[in-house]
Amino acid sequence: MELMNLDTVEKWYDMAGRTVLITGGAGILGGEMACMLVGCGANVAILDRDPALADRLLDRLGCGPGCSIVVFGDVLKPETMEEAEALVRAEFGPVDTLINAAGGNSPQATTTDEVAFFDLPQDALRWVFDLNLLGTMLPSQVFGRGMAERGEGVILNVSSMNAYRPLTRIPAYSAAKAGVTNFTQWLAVHMAQEYSPRIRVNAIAPGFFLTEQNRYLLQDEESGEFTRRGQTIIDHTPMGRFGDPQDILGTVLWLLSPASAFVTGTVVPVDGGFNAYAGV
Repeated sequence: MELMNLDTVEKWYDMAGRTVLITGGAGILGGEMACMLVGCGANVAILDRDPALADRLLDRLGCGPGCSIVVFGDVLKPETMEEAEALVRAEFGPVDTLINAAGGNSPQATTTDEVAFFDLPQDALRWVFDLNLLGTMLPSQVFGRGMAERGEGVILNVSSMNAYRPLTRIPAYSAAKAGVTNFTQWLAVHMAQEYSPRIRVNAIAPGFFLTEQNRYLLQDEESGEFTRRGQTIIDHTPMGRFGDPQDILGTVLWLLSPASAFVTGTVVPVDGGFNAYAGV
């Protein structure tokens, strides 16, 4: 067995020659992953239904040893992802790593003091459920097919703390992320048994990160103070803060790298201890 040393570890995390596609790659978490992976030498394709959102990342992406492109794609429209796959393959070669970072909630699918669960509109519930669950399954079909044909690859999904403990007010999002966790386990087994044990499928489960998608629930717009809900989250997070987008990067890099070669079907919390805390 080779002696473990710093050179070995550095090789594990050298992403040179890897082609990574990130759905929702122009978002907050997806964008941080993209910048980190370009910095580690990967060729990164940022797929988003609004590619202009990636403009804020361009200066950072241009500083790494890897390369990046931004491509249009809607995770609920496979034909757009197939077109994106062809563009990426022509630019970088086959996609060997897929990160399913597209997702989110909608205020219209969120209960409030004024809007009861019974009155949430069906189209809003379906939109949230489809974006998070189908928006993970469909890209896995489009980009996972090539991995199955080549017999190797890595898929990383983004689940949530809501998959462990459904939160109040967001029923569709919680249910969809629970589905993402279950699908991650299913796909890991399916790919390993039906195609190749060198295809790994895992997920991260971020805790609470203050982003533009959830700020309306967690922080008062005028005062900047945490809402009651926001303060409750802080009180139940042993580390006593919301996550910073960069807090996910070490776990992501580990799950994508050969350092986790015997890890598949796992969902790793990145939550400041929220899931471990019983409240007493």
